[in-house]
Amino acid sequence: MKLRIKPLSPKLGREIPFPYYASAGAAAMDLHACLDGPVTIPRGESRVIPTGFAIALPSADYVALIFARSGLGIRLGITPANCVGVIDSDYRGEVRVALQNSGPADYTVQPGDRIAQMAIMPVVQAGLEITDTLDHTAREAGGFGSTGRN
Repeated sequence: MKLRIKPLSPKLGREIPFPYYASAGAAAMDLHACLDGPVTIPRGESRVIPTGFAIALPSADYVALIFARSGLGIRLGITPANCVGVIDSDYRGEVRVALQNSGPADYTVQPGDRIAQMAIMPVVQAGLEITDTLDHTAREAGGFGSTGRN
């Protein structure tokens, strides 16, 4: 599949890299902060960081999902504020990443920093069938932790 990408900033492709897969086996593309200057995210707060581009997914059969970069999340507590960002197939605005700082200190995003990753995934739009009953399972309504700890 081809993902059409529209640069929205003259910095893209010059000072700021286009999204790219960092290795041959990478499932998601690295996204970079397209900023004029540093942006500090105070501890406990969030900021929306622009990427400088828009995309056109080929159809409603696909979605772009924005995930944390594991190093930022694990080491520094910098993750997407909405856990996973969803870019619908009909959205044509700038891809922006809401970053939350749940780490122990303020964090400064520099222009060009890798801030998140974007994976393109297939989508199934389910048709709803309203019913009074559901089929029975061994688990039934067991909620959080109901299947054990291991």
